[in-house]
Amino acid sequence: MSPGNRRFAAMALLVPLAAVAVGCGGGDGDGGKDDGGGGSGSSKPVADSKDAGPGGGVLAELKGANGVVVTISSAVRDGGGFVTVQGTVTNRGKAVFDALEWRSKETGVKSRSAISGASLVDDRSKKRYLVLRDTDGECLCTTGLTNIKPDESRPLFAQFPAPPSDVTAIGFQIPTMPAVRVRLSG
Repeated sequence: MSPGNRRFAAMALLVPLAAVAVGCGGGDGDGGKDDGGGGSGSSKPVADSKDAGPGGGVLAELKGANGVVVTISSAVRDGGGFVTVQGTVTNRGKAVFDALEWRSKETGVKSRSAISGASLVDDRSKKRYLVLRDTDGECLCTTGLTNIKPDESRPLFAQFPAPPSDVTAIGFQIPTMPAVRVRLSG
């Protein structure tokens, strides 16, 4: 098996684990700021908690239009050169929500109801890190984010290339929602 195929196979195993681990995420909070993500709504970092490690804690919360809230529970750097952001999307509004505006504008991406348009932004180096894609054009992120009913929550994750190791906090953006700053762990 080639190194690329081994990496893809390993990531295929991590995706279900990431979905299971969403409720167990955590990390250190970091002061938030709007990195220009646009959209209507607000974002806020949650308390700067030094003890919010795995098993508890919320890094940030993004509030979009019509009562849609994304809660980020972890942003973990792994040894393979990736960052995985995990959390939940909750529809606190009164109408069904479809995340169609969260997808990437790239024509080669197959995932239509996904957070494939999410990105990490390193303000210091002026670099944007996009959600990784597999060889079939699918994002390494949550898909099927349609028909989310009022008061329903769903887990979400997105995997990105890791910024340099000296970057300890980074902007996280989803199209149509304000950006937040999250602390990287791992």
